[in-house]
Order: sequence, then C-alpha cells, then structure tokens
Amino acid sequence: MVSPRIVAKIESEAPTLRLAVLIDADNAQAAVIEGILAEIARFGEASVKRIYGDFTSPSSSSWKKVLHKYAIKPVQQFAYTTGKNATDSTLIIDAMDLLYTRRFDGFCLVTSDSDFTGLATRIREEGLMVFGFGEQKTPDAFRNACHKFVLTEVLRSSQAESERVTASKPDASSTSVPQTDSSAPQTSTFPREFLLSALEQSADESGWAHLGTFGSYLTKLQPDFDSRVYGFKKLSDLVKAKADIFLMEERAVPGQSQKQLYLKPR
Repeated sequence: MVSPRIVAKIESEAPTLRLAVLIDADNAQAAVIEGILAEIARFGEASVKRIYGDFTSPSSSSWKKVLHKYAIKPVQQFAYTTGKNATDSTLIIDAMDLLYTRRFDGFCLVTSDSDFTGLATRIREEGLMVFGFGEQKTPDAFRNACHKFVLTEVLRSSQAESERVTASKPDASSTSVPQTDSSAPQTSTFPREFLLSALEQSADESGWAHLGTFGSYLTKLQPDFDSRVYGFKKLSDLVKAKADIFLMEERAVPGQSQKQLYLKPR
C-alpha cells in the first residue's frame, strides 16, 4: 500500500519527490517527451534524466533533436547481435545503481515494454514510487507493477489541446461547466461499475467519500486509471459531468474559504 506520506507529497502543490527518469528510446516516442516531463513535474523533481538506445540508428534520429533541449543524458548502447535488446539490460543495471544510492523517492520508467515489469516490482519492494509512461499497447503486467501508469496518447492529445487553446482568443462568455476534451483518446468504455464499486469502498460510514480519497483509491485499484482517457482533464470534471451517477456536496473547510467536494452514488 502506498504510504500516506508519499501520497501527500504527490497531491501537494509544491512537488518534493526526487525522481529518476529513465527512458527506453526503443519503446518511446520523442514527440511526446514535453508532455511526459510536464506530467512528471506534477509528481516531483526530475533529478536524473537519462535515455537509453542506439543513437547511431536511423530510428533514433527523432530523439537526437530533443535531448539537448530537455537536458536528457543519452546513454549509447550498441546492439551486440541482431534480434537482442541490449538497451534493456543497460537501463536496468543503471536503475539498480541509482536505487542503491538511496537518493531518490521514486522512478519514472518511460517504456511500453513489459520486460521492465520486474524492475518496477523491485523498486516498489524498496518502498519507492514507480511512475510508468507508455502507449496503449503496454501490457497490463507493467501497468499494474507501477503505482501510477500514464498513457502517452493522453499526453499527446493534451499537448495538442494546449496549443489549440493558446492559438485561440479567450472567450469571455465561457462558463465553468466541465468540458470534455474531444482530442482525448476515448477508446475505452466508460467504467461505470468500477467507479461505483471504488466509491463504495472509499466512502465513510455516512456513505460519502472525499474526492481526493476517491481518486487515490481509484489509482490503487487500477494504476492506469486516468480521467483524460474518457475526455475529462480532471477527476472533478468527470464527477461533475456524471450527475446521473454521482450525488455531490461541497463542504466548507474550517478556517478556510475554500470548499471540498464529497460524493456518493445516486
């Protein structure tokens, strides 16, 4: 189970986790690196950023264009023989070396390869956080070995949406009604039963659950759960848009002007 101290760090507005970011160039796309680093910044500080691959290969040419821009250290690994992936071994060895320095709170593994499932599991056994970033094709074994798994397709669509909004003029008539992101990869059926089951298990004796508690429980049950997959930028937007499923109540916080959102099944 994730330590409450670590969860508090993740949810804090001021990221404090020291993270090692390790990228498998053979199984990651350079086009989404900006979105990945922005997402990592929500969790903590990327103290180490390394990418592993054969950068003499034409398939790695896209990475060479972004390494200096984002201060990512390339680790060159020539293929020893055809059909074998020497990159994986080098990344795993480096990860273990960094793990034993005891200088990090967590690791970010950027890959869609299930071969790193054992590495993610080993890091978790040391009590550190594991954040995975990969494409839709990433096997469940690696997804579930991470504390949190983020689909890079979601980050790609979020980046495109951000550029679209920046290019457009502000609309003074806009409202606070939650809007879906039409560019999000909505390839999955909305998990109504899963959400209701998780809500029931995270509720207090009165049947109500705090939004933050609900969100943390969702991630523990399903590390790759992300409201953006279903077209909503935040979990609160999803909940507010699904008034046919959830009852909502805003409660005042003693000594503060802000309110907290609580919910229960209809």
